[in-house]
Amino acid sequence: MNSTHDKPSAATEGPGPMPADPTPLVLIVEDDEGVREALCDLLASAGIDTRAFGCTTELLAAGHPDRPGCIVLDVRLPGGSGLDLQARLAEDGNRTPIIFMTGYGDVPMSVQAMKAGAVDFLIKPFNDNDMLAAVRTSITQDQARRQAGAVVAGVRDLAATLTMRETEIMESVVQGLLNKQIAFQLGLSEITIKIHRGKLMRKMRAGSVAELVRKAALLTQDDADRSP
Repeated sequence: MNSTHDKPSAATEGPGPMPADPTPLVLIVEDDEGVREALCDLLASAGIDTRAFGCTTELLAAGHPDRPGCIVLDVRLPGGSGLDLQARLAEDGNRTPIIFMTGYGDVPMSVQAMKAGAVDFLIKPFNDNDMLAAVRTSITQDQARRQAGAVVAGVRDLAATLTMRETEIMESVVQGLLNKQIAFQLGLSEITIKIHRGKLMRKMRAGSVAELVRKAALLTQDDADRSP
């Protein structure tokens, strides 16, 4: 059974990518209908939109709305465990925070979930305030991640406008080399380096070398985060 307390919208139905929406949304995956409805009511009382599913298959079939939020996920589910879904989402590059809940939790299971990036692991019956606190923490974390991602995407768009030569010179500038050192290294005149450097600084919208270094560091860290 698939229940929903979310605002009706054609954009949140069916598989595939969804348009970005800044309103937080919590996805609940729980096979016990009573628990599922209670969670929806609890979060609704706090003004948080929810969509609820009875199994992981329903969630995967419905698609994942592009909204900040988290997944409240039962560990033991029909058709695939919550831990299996966590692994599947990680493989797909989905970094939505996950809160696990279970009535049969044990230490190894909790450790596995937390090591894989879960925000929290709540044992049923859990305290409503603990669940709300975990959800709010997860939403804040996801909003911060998305904001940081938008900044990196903007810097990457700027870097994409650079020519190969400008990119090469930017790498040397970030390394702390002077114009004359870069000129010697590339076999170009110092005035040519100055011209390229001025262009790349404008394209990267960097008012100083320090700002250019910060932007380059964002791209380097993002590349590292994307590496398997």
